[in-house]
Amino acid sequence: MSDSIHFYEPRHGHGLPHDPFNAIVGPRPIGWISSKGSNGSVNLAPYSFFNAFNYTPPIVGFASIGAKDTLRNVQQTGEFVWNLVTHDLAQPMNQTCAAVPPEVDEFVLAGLTPVASRLVNVPRVEQSPVSFECRCTQIVQLQSISGDTVPTWLVLGEVVAVHIAQRLLKDGVYDTARAGHLLRAGGPGDYFTVGPEQLLHMRRPA
Repeated sequence: MSDSIHFYEPRHGHGLPHDPFNAIVGPRPIGWISSKGSNGSVNLAPYSFFNAFNYTPPIVGFASIGAKDTLRNVQQTGEFVWNLVTHDLAQPMNQTCAAVPPEVDEFVLAGLTPVASRLVNVPRVEQSPVSFECRCTQIVQLQSISGDTVPTWLVLGEVVAVHIAQRLLKDGVYDTARAGHLLRAGGPGDYFTVGPEQLLHMRRPA
């Protein structure tokens, strides 16, 4: 006998204590995005909806649900930096979730060190073992099937420079398990980490 199924149409509500959508589409990499406004103000914020979308050129993107400081900064300068969140950076990352005014520097708030990037005028997180310097390629406001605009903006950027801690390169191959990526899951505050126990080797069929 097959399992019973909970069915719902999102437009009518999910009928559960917490929306399961985020938990199902997950765990997801965290878009820990640093940006800089045209007035020089610096922002650092985590985004739950983030991923990679292309190999060559490498393109990453994050969704700003609401017109937040990061979106405005990228609109003004066309640049941002993605910083990898690892298990030991969980608490500082969580601090940067705080809803604070634009003039508040989240690097200071979370006790993190900004360090100059090489090709963009946006600082990266020194404590993060991997950073992508990005130049914005597109900003797309999302739409529903009816064509109505949604107050969410997909920000896409080409990765123009990459920083990787040497300790994470094993015989020249990036060691995801050793890095200890922190991933966003469902619920109001659920996260997962990646370790050797989750590693599965599989080759594509010829």
